[in-house]
Amino acid sequence: MINAIYGKKIGMTQIFAEDGTVIPVTVIQAEPNKVCQVKTAETDGYEAVQLGFGAIKAKKVNKPMAGHFEKLGVEPTRHLREVRVENAADHTVGEEVTVAAFTDVAKVDVTGTSKGKGFAGVMRRYGFAGGPGGHGSHFHRAPGSVGQCAYPSRVFKGVRLPGHMGCKTVTTKNLEVVRVDEDMNLILLKGAVPGGKNGMVRVRMA
Repeated sequence: MINAIYGKKIGMTQIFAEDGTVIPVTVIQAEPNKVCQVKTAETDGYEAVQLGFGAIKAKKVNKPMAGHFEKLGVEPTRHLREVRVENAADHTVGEEVTVAAFTDVAKVDVTGTSKGKGFAGVMRRYGFAGGPGGHGSHFHRAPGSVGQCAYPSRVFKGVRLPGHMGCKTVTTKNLEVVRVDEDMNLILLKGAVPGGKNGMVRVRMA
């Protein structure tokens, strides 16, 4: 079976359980993902299916992708992603993956791109304590010592320093599926998922 679906993060809200408990949820809209290509060990060396999702006008599809869709005999989509499966031959081109597959699923793993925060110092990026706040101290928000003296005369790789923060692929595991709305193609997950609003995410059965 195909154990993942791609969708869009709508945002966060809260719902009430039957006992009145407030549950913070993230709303993910996952339109039906269509199988555009089936990859088998005999033809491609591995078992996977290629999922297409997101509406796009035909005139906005570039020529290489238009040829790809025409060869497969499917409608063009905005995004194409692969999902590994155990036996790809069990699936056919045109098959759809919908949120209904997650109705009886208790936990999922969500993968997305975290919010980009630009260039950040060590205190914001890694939670360094920094130096004293008094005026007499000349050490406030700097990283401090990062190496040795004369030898080896360089900074080792992996030292936590200021730099680009965020905008990375992040996976949040074991999120509880609170509700699945098949009519609206929505999945409500307890807690937060990576990325900002309208960001693309992958929801995979845990």
